[in-house]
Amino acid sequence: MINQIIAEGVADAVKILYQADVSPQEVQIQKTRKEFEGDLTVVVFPFSRMGRKSPEAIGEQIGKFLQENLQEVGFFNVIKGFLNVSLKNNYWIDFLIEKLAEEKFGISEVQEGKPVVIEFSSPNTNKPLHLGHVRNILLGDSIASILEASGRKVARVNLVNDRGIHICKSMLAWQKWGEGTTPETADKKGDKFVGDYYVQFEKQKKLQVKQKMLEGYSEEEADRESQLMQDAREVLKKWEQGDPETRSLWSNMNEWVYLGFDETYKRIGAGFDKIYYESDTYLLGRELVKEGLERGILYEKEDGSIWCDLSDKKLSDKLLLRSDGTSVYMTQDLGTAQLRFDDYHPDKLLYVVGNEQNHHFDVLKAILQKLGKEYAKDIIHISYGMVELPHGKMKSREGTVVDADDLIDEMRETAAETTRALGKIEDFSEEEANRLFETIGLGALKYFILKVDPKKHMLFNPEESIQFDGNTGPFIQYTHARIRSLLRKAAERGFKAPYLENVHDFDLLHKERQILRLLHDFPEILQQAADTYSPALVANYVYELVKEYNGFYQDTPVLREEDENKIRFRLALSEFTARIVKSAMQLLGIEVPERM
Repeated sequence: MINQIIAEGVADAVKILYQADVSPQEVQIQKTRKEFEGDLTVVVFPFSRMGRKSPEAIGEQIGKFLQENLQEVGFFNVIKGFLNVSLKNNYWIDFLIEKLAEEKFGISEVQEGKPVVIEFSSPNTNKPLHLGHVRNILLGDSIASILEASGRKVARVNLVNDRGIHICKSMLAWQKWGEGTTPETADKKGDKFVGDYYVQFEKQKKLQVKQKMLEGYSEEEADRESQLMQDAREVLKKWEQGDPETRSLWSNMNEWVYLGFDETYKRIGAGFDKIYYESDTYLLGRELVKEGLERGILYEKEDGSIWCDLSDKKLSDKLLLRSDGTSVYMTQDLGTAQLRFDDYHPDKLLYVVGNEQNHHFDVLKAILQKLGKEYAKDIIHISYGMVELPHGKMKSREGTVVDADDLIDEMRETAAETTRALGKIEDFSEEEANRLFETIGLGALKYFILKVDPKKHMLFNPEESIQFDGNTGPFIQYTHARIRSLLRKAAERGFKAPYLENVHDFDLLHKERQILRLLHDFPEILQQAADTYSPALVANYVYELVKEYNGFYQDTPVLREEDENKIRFRLALSEFTARIVKSAMQLLGIEVPERM
């Protein structure tokens, strides 16, 4: 790496010029800011004391040393305490020649060893996937891809919340008002079919709560004592007791939902190595709780409920089993964590879950630590902010969520309208056009969500996301297609890869150097994204790259250039840019078309 070469050169300079020992690791190197000339900047303030000179004088001396002793260094300038180093043209040309020959520049081979297990999606089987799930799925799938590209073995897992009071609400509603209909007879996707009954339950319950509040109950009491909630709790009790009729209905309704989920996952392009079900994991969780009680780690209240004392962790005590013996979310999460450890013995256990569950994961890790589970330290909650729409928050109970399928359909239709209006598909067949609309629509959706730092709340604006300029997926996709078109025209004129076989030294334009610097950064950006679990770093990197390339493309002749040497270089630069754009977008789960 060039940073290491420069750092070692600076360490040598300090030793020879000032008779002081500095390790290369102590040398601070950063990318030169855009407003200054240079490729890399060395912070020279720390060496003033050693050389007993001003930072400017120190920078001049070290700069001259590097220029005279490192073949990579062309020239330099000093601004205050910063030494800006410009690399020789040949360094960049050699970099392009060498890396263009690599099939997957910046992408590491997956290493053997303990895997990273990443859980994402984690839907409930009482409703279809919605926009909130979409952000979760896209983050989880992209983080998994980025980790794999950085050389980590990854297991993608999903935990389906297929039991609990919310599931019983849908079951009860179908029993009361379903009249034996199925998704097939209703001609409706299975997850939407079941979700409609959940919404119906909540609407009917709201009427009962309103009536009880008129009778003098508080809202909380009215909700708890409403007949529908009492009936739903009875369904849950029957389910946990293994009642055959209840279990049969539960199984049928869940199967309807799973078929619907599978369609959505396939369309989004996400898949899983293993799917866990809460109906299985909560049993193991109950065993862990009972074991903890027997060992005196947990305690039982007079009503028979079981709790964990977390006062030493500065957390509130946590209920783990209700007085009637039924489980809570934490119970199944304890079981899931243990089961994942038993299945994979992972290096890390990652959970992609919204930031409203931050406290939940603090409690989960604290309880596992009390139970003596070493893997508790390897649990990482990848917390992300909620997605809002221009008209406000989504509410599942009221049926005001943005359905994932409807959203994808809307994105596809908007992509079709925009693309037709721009006249970009005149020579496309109907099948090619439809495939392009889907690619652009999904690309717009995925990019708009993934370009935002996961920790931040975000406002999803469908109209803004589909624009063909600015920081959007379609702009990046269009740039890739533009480069591929250029390379096809070049091939028709006899210019084919490898373009650089006869290229020799010449002065690079500033824009060419800027693109090369960005291409050079790709492995580092990828590693940073893997270390921080942030696809946004990759998304915004690739936008900067295509923005820089488009400026070059607009101002610099390629096939109109008279010097064939420069034509070959610029074609190679374009080829390599397209390749990195494609690699980066693949890490985001986004396809880039060859033409559009």
